[in-house]
Amino acid sequence: MKRSDFRSKVVRFVPAAFFLSLLLASVSVAAGGGGGDSAALWKGFAWSVLNVSILVGLLVWLLAGRIKAFFSGRRSEIKNALEEAERAKRDAEQKFREYEEKLAKATAEIAGIVEMIKSQGMVERDKILADAHSAAEKMKEDTKARMDQELAQARRELREEAVSLSVQMAEGILQKTITPADHENMVKDYLSKVVIKH
Repeated sequence: MKRSDFRSKVVRFVPAAFFLSLLLASVSVAAGGGGGDSAALWKGFAWSVLNVSILVGLLVWLLAGRIKAFFSGRRSEIKNALEEAERAKRDAEQKFREYEEKLAKATAEIAGIVEMIKSQGMVERDKILADAHSAAEKMKEDTKARMDQELAQARRELREEAVSLSVQMAEGILQKTITPADHENMVKDYLSKVVIKH
């Protein structure tokens, strides 16, 4: 604030102070009652107004620099505080944007990881199912091969048993029906065929 602005404010303040002291003096004169010399009262009132005006002027003249420094210092403090608050607000907004971006990136990364885990789980599930199907097929094949072996073994044993029983039955029949002369004729007939072939 310029010194001329300050003086213009003081010039406006002095008449207001004069009017206020005049008002106070008139109130005190009216409260004093009606029994006295009115000229002496007006003279006392004039001196009081003059004293107040001089005191106010002297105080303004002595304290003007300090009052001005106080208010201008206070203004600069408020201005600095507002600038600092604005700077802190900008910094906070910048930090908020940074954290918001980091949060968005982290959310995207988490979604990617979840998707990757799901796809790996699906691949692993498909692999497990394929392995299970393969194992089931192998078990079927092994079971079929084992059943075929068991069946072939059973057939072989049945044939052997049938042959054995047939031989026993044939022996029994031959022993009952063939005589020693028939036996000799058969041996000769067999030997003659073997000799002819070789």
